[in-house]
Amino acid sequence: MTLPQHIGIIMDGNRRWAKKRLLPAAMGHKKGAEVFRERVTDLAAIGVANVTFYALSTENLQRNEDEVKHLFRLFETQLYDLDRLTNEHDIRLSFIGDLSVFSDKLLRKMQSVEKDSGDNKGLTCRLALNYGGKAEIVRAANEIRLSGIVADESAFEGFLYTKGAPDVDLVIRTGGEKRLSNFLLWQAAYAELYFTDTLWCDFSKKELQSALDDYSGRNRRMGK
Repeated sequence: MTLPQHIGIIMDGNRRWAKKRLLPAAMGHKKGAEVFRERVTDLAAIGVANVTFYALSTENLQRNEDEVKHLFRLFETQLYDLDRLTNEHDIRLSFIGDLSVFSDKLLRKMQSVEKDSGDNKGLTCRLALNYGGKAEIVRAANEIRLSGIVADESAFEGFLYTKGAPDVDLVIRTGGEKRLSNFLLWQAAYAELYFTDTLWCDFSKKELQSALDDYSGRNRRMGK
């Protein structure tokens, strides 16, 4: 089987999962966090080199204030589990996006988790938080302008949040929607797209394997 070197995953459907069960949205997000931990360990075991999860978009911050506060609290509590998980499964974890919205306390913990996992040699996992693809490209363009560099594509990629990572080979989106929603717009220029109606909270190891099998069977011509 041909494995993608870099997978992007849009974890969609947590709120709908909760609504179907007459639960508050917070319970859907909590379940989604559990599924994230399961699937990232599956990817590490399978041998995928890079994965970027869309955890919180810039647009998500426009949701109900109580829900946004819960998302921040949930993320803070999850960081302690992530610290343990990364070292148990040799995963290198990093956070990308405009992280200025987080408290100093939370930023210090994020930096600590990144440092603790920095020497791990297995899967590199990026969590995109307060992330938007357009904003990332604008940020990179402004940094290039200030640097005085006349950038080609290769140099431009060095100013992206994902610098050093290969282009995305496969984007998986759960929840039934069929769009990228401002996710890794530059990096996914030639990515294969896999959409499933399965909500993220129900996205099992079997469904992950189905996505990888589907990718392996595709003929990627890359525009040639």
